[in-house]
Amino acid sequence: MAYQSKDLSVLAYANGFTLWHYVTADAAASLDTTGYFNSAVDMLRTGDIIIANVDTATTPKAGLFLVSAAGSGVVDVNDMTQIGGVNAD
Repeated sequence: MAYQSKDLSVLAYANGFTLWHYVTADAAASLDTTGYFNSAVDMLRTGDIIIANVDTATTPKAGLFLVSAAGSGVVDVNDMTQIGGVNAD
């Protein structure tokens, strides 16, 4: 799949920082590929954080992505820091 603007939403904004939410069936490794979020370059800024729900069609995961670069038409995010882990009932 690819980035879908309808799946990116603002959760909070303050002092030039935005906290985002994104949901996708794509794997986390796809999102942290340089260019995945290029269509959102006019909205995302370096230092923003994206809370993401990924792999929603298979084995859902959640995590945080730091926007490490956003400018000149290119967005790059760091690898996902996963929230939660194995459910050891």
